Amino acid sequence: MQLAKTYKLKSVATFLLAIAVGAVLVLTVNKTGAHAVFFGNTTKLLPIYCVEKESKVISISFDCAWGTDHTDSILKNLEQNQIKATFFMVEFWTEKYPDYVKKISENGHEIGTHSATHSKMSKQTAEEIKKELASSSKAITDITGKKVELFRAPFGDYDDELIKTASEQGYYTIQWDVDSLDWKNLSSGDIAMRIINKVQNGSIILMHNNGLHTAEALPIIFQTLKNRGYKFVPIGELILRENYFIDGTGKQRIAK
Repeated sequence: MQLAKTYKLKSVATFLLAIAVGAVLVLTVNKTGAHAVFFGNTTKLLPIYCVEKESKVISISFDCAWGTDHTDSILKNLEQNQIKATFFMVEFWTEKYPDYVKKISENGHEIGTHSATHSKMSKQTAEEIKKELASSSKAITDITGKKVELFRAPFGDYDDELIKTASEQGYYTIQWDVDSLDWKNLSSGDIAMRIINKVQNGSIILMHNNGLHTAEALPIIFQTLKNRGYKFVPIGELILRENYFIDGTGKQRIAK
């Protein structure tokens, strides 16, 4: 009898502890804007890989860290197809190519930060992260006059501290669910097929402004996906701004 009573008390205590932990998590998530997913008895913060959408709307993005050799061709393809994209820029790239930053912005494309130094930010402290976000965003804003609210971590490398700190500083951390692998210098056909075969409603496509065959692949990608009924919008228009959660796959979903 005593053993059963002890077991019952332990069960009640465990239940109450679970409720308390859940309450703390909810408060933390609501306060920071970060969204957690459960893995066993722990939680992990995730960036936005893609977005839940009923309509065939998607985003294409370009990371800018090295060179500009193919950037004009990319911009020309975007203009010809009347598509607005999102460019994520590293601070040293922004400072080296201010004319391109201005041109991209004036052509109506969205710009987010890709860090200041293109280092693995999961290795940094919260203060170091804040410094990178602030200085890289300022470099962009000083040229464009526009506020930066999107952030993509270099190498797609992140941890809870990075997601939480970026959220507290007012940034949406953006990943991707369709990787072109254009940085590997794949052929234009291979790049196009990787994207065409993987895109779904709410997808975020990752490309690079200086990929060897990136610009060549764009006409195939745009024509095929447009023919399939897809519409391209900047990531800032794709993502949800309130009443959402991020599931275990990184998909941003509407909170029911």
